Amino acid sequence: MKKRMGALLLTMLLTVSMALTACGTKQEPKEALKTAASNASKLTSYEMSSNFTINDLSYKPGAESQGDPTMTQFMSMLKDAQLNVTGVYQSEPMQTEMTLGIELKGDMGMTFNIPMVMTAEKLYVKVPNVPFFPIPETIVNKFVEIDLKELAEQEGTEFNPQAMDAAKTQKLSNEVMDAVLGEYDQEKFFKNIAVKDAALPEELDAKQVVQFTVTNDNVKEAVTVLVTKALPKVMDIVSKEEYREMLQLSQEDIDRAKEDLKITEADQAEMSKDLDKLKETLTINKFNIDFALDKQDFPVYQKMDADLLIKKPDTKDEVKLAFTGSNTYTKINEKPAFKINIPTGDNVITMQELEELMNSSYGY
Repeated sequence: MKKRMGALLLTMLLTVSMALTACGTKQEPKEALKTAASNASKLTSYEMSSNFTINDLSYKPGAESQGDPTMTQFMSMLKDAQLNVTGVYQSEPMQTEMTLGIELKGDMGMTFNIPMVMTAEKLYVKVPNVPFFPIPETIVNKFVEIDLKELAEQEGTEFNPQAMDAAKTQKLSNEVMDAVLGEYDQEKFFKNIAVKDAALPEELDAKQVVQFTVTNDNVKEAVTVLVTKALPKVMDIVSKEEYREMLQLSQEDIDRAKEDLKITEADQAEMSKDLDKLKETLTINKFNIDFALDKQDFPVYQKMDADLLIKKPDTKDEVKLAFTGSNTYTKINEKPAFKINIPTGDNVITMQELEELMNSSYGY
């Protein structure tokens, strides 16, 4: 009896040990991304945070160029600009709320936030108090209700609720991602990086981080694969009836796009020459996309980090562009905690009321 109990206990310990080991096992980079893309369709709710920051944007006219002070001023205003989005999503019933934050720095610096709520048929946008843009005080901080069905009718189109189907949109995204990534060589474009070196947000407990990298050495191949192999496969996916209806595309539109993507040997030879010339124009100091997976293989974090130098061979003009963008997903499939909620009562105005108030304020 004691031997049987000992054997049973040993079997249970081995089983648990194997299960825990499997949970912590890293997959090959491309396989990990395919698994994450598939698991993304299982997300029924989450909190999200996105950020896009322009770290460097500058224009340097060449000796043979007249220069454009307007462009220099514009780029100066956008340098260090940030776009932030925080929000909560649930699939059933469909409800998304988010706050869009925009921050511009420099002499014309400004910061403002725009809260939004979306349901299956309506969108609510809070009227912000935007500097340098006079908005009647009576409507500031009220929510403008946009009836998506009525809006479609006004534009002479049919309301397409499938376009708001997050599950179908996610399914399409999964298929496209799988098709595109499948065409790229794992050894040349993908690698696993140590979680500790990925600079992940503190709240994330990631199991694996996969990095997709494009460099000066492989950019020609990256573009060639995208144009000649990946995009045709994407068009095959989009041509499926369920996606055509969702995207409101006709088969004629898709067939025309497929025809445009067809490349003859002569076209490919010409494209190869153009891509060789790209080295004279584009310098990729950095172009990485990181994908983090948690222990359930959910895609919980993506980050793009780019540093590019663009030169015009004829004028020697130079444009520097460096930016980072990231998406973080937390509280996956937990009960969503909405903070804004669906606006009601006097806090809501229609599009028609907004137009009337704006017109009366400006004497139209």
